[in-house]
Amino acid sequence: MLPALSRAGTLCAVMGLVGMLPWISGRDPAASLLRARMGEQTPTPEALAAIRAQLGLADGPWVHLGQWLAGLVRGDWGVSWISGAPVLEGMLGALAVSWTLMAAAFGVALCCAGLIALPVLLRGLHGRPTQTAGVLAATLTALPEFMLSALFLVVFSVWLGWFPPYGWQGWSHVVLPALALGLPGGGLLGRLLGQALAASFHEAWIASWACAGISRARIARAVLRRSLPALMPQIGMIMVAMTGGAIAVEKVFSIPGLGRAVLGAASAQDLPALQAGLLLLLLNALAIGILANLIRVALLGRALTLGALPVTPPQSAPPDRRLWLVPLLVVLLLAGLVLWGLPRDPFSAQYLRLQAPGPALPLGADGLGRDVLARIAHGAFSTIGMAVLATGIALCLGLLMGMVPRLSIGLIEVTKATPPTMAALVTVAAMGPSAMGALVAVSTVAWAPLAAHTAALVAEARAKPHIAIAPVLGVGPLRLIQRSILPEVLAPVTRHAMLRLPGIALALAALGFLGLGARPPAPEWGLVLADMLPYVERAPLAVLMPVAALALLSVLGVSLAALLRR
Repeated sequence: MLPALSRAGTLCAVMGLVGMLPWISGRDPAASLLRARMGEQTPTPEALAAIRAQLGLADGPWVHLGQWLAGLVRGDWGVSWISGAPVLEGMLGALAVSWTLMAAAFGVALCCAGLIALPVLLRGLHGRPTQTAGVLAATLTALPEFMLSALFLVVFSVWLGWFPPYGWQGWSHVVLPALALGLPGGGLLGRLLGQALAASFHEAWIASWACAGISRARIARAVLRRSLPALMPQIGMIMVAMTGGAIAVEKVFSIPGLGRAVLGAASAQDLPALQAGLLLLLLNALAIGILANLIRVALLGRALTLGALPVTPPQSAPPDRRLWLVPLLVVLLLAGLVLWGLPRDPFSAQYLRLQAPGPALPLGADGLGRDVLARIAHGAFSTIGMAVLATGIALCLGLLMGMVPRLSIGLIEVTKATPPTMAALVTVAAMGPSAMGALVAVSTVAWAPLAAHTAALVAEARAKPHIAIAPVLGVGPLRLIQRSILPEVLAPVTRHAMLRLPGIALALAALGFLGLGARPPAPEWGLVLADMLPYVERAPLAVLMPVAALALLSVLGVSLAALLRR
């Protein structure tokens, strides 16, 4: 009952916030609608009053929200303030498009994750050390969807002509956006699956099964079943992100999906369309979250309730000191890039537009004649600094909320359904576009995957024999959490948070790319990409350098996570 109340309460709170967006923003919705309908004409007070009366805005946010909820009960989702057409039919059509794209992208992600985790599985079956290789996974995770979309558009549509560049008329239009959306998710899923497989191969039952002569194929199936339950919340999160979080991909390829439709409704202040789109996104996320949890419980079976899950022994062997060479090299490369460009001016337009690289201009100039190297170097402080701060906030919130999963399950699932772009729209409505607004927006949603991971690990920890019997022996709940449960979840969740550090940096860059974060002329990596993207054919090096810096940041996070193994 408590999880159901948590889901319902969170959903009502979010929809109430959405319903009050026009009033939170401080902008007059009637004026925005008149501009959308009549252009830039100066509205008269009489015209504004007539619009408010027609839309029911004069009664205030609470009355308007109550009328909308009453319409939902009757099956009336409202009509668009811009077109006057019912919003439900259009949003359902957009959701069907997003589901198709999600299915194709998730297939790409599964294939990619399988290829990344396969060496770990094979080494474990042959009794060799099961260290996970994170470079490929980190690189894929670090590739921003909007950058992949642009590159695929230029290479495979413009240069090679293999696929159509825009639209949604057939399966040929699905290939490029599915690859752009599925590869980063596959990198993340492959890394997490590799870690889970490596942990499962260290459990005692593996040796017992091998001595009993059980075939490797059966052991492989058992290891996969043992490893998948803790990953199900993350798989659900990836699927939700592919449904509603692909705004940049849908924007680049002009795909009429739900994320793009909601973004357009928010930009136009079309409140009925925005409410309907967000409600569909949230319901879709709740359904995926419930399904993922049911699959997790089914995979664990009776061991979850009987306290019979096998215990993973701690890794007593210290990590190889040579592993420090990778983060050290990455830090040196990033530091060298920053120190190389730090003395240069990132704001002065003193060069020719798109000037080619040369001795005096190592990475060339952007579309306004500014030094690209200087802008990337100065932008490292804001991008990396904000990403580290947002990751720390997300880790603390994720651990805190994940310890009380029954109470926070609704908030976790709804937050996972909210991509950073949607959170940024709400933040921008209240604070205006800014770097601080982007930090707040990303922090408010980045904790949810960590909380879901924490909740799954807490459930498995409570099912282990030595923890399940502790309350019978008189151990209090606070001491049990502090001494037994928290040590079980802290290291893997911290590694997960470090793995998400580049993704958080990419989210901040994506908000800058979409105009919802730092404002020009700030030398933020997302803005650098946005400024140079129209010129990717003429100045590819200037576009690829921010991506290369983010890839280095991702490799740094994964290599440091490997050093945190117990």
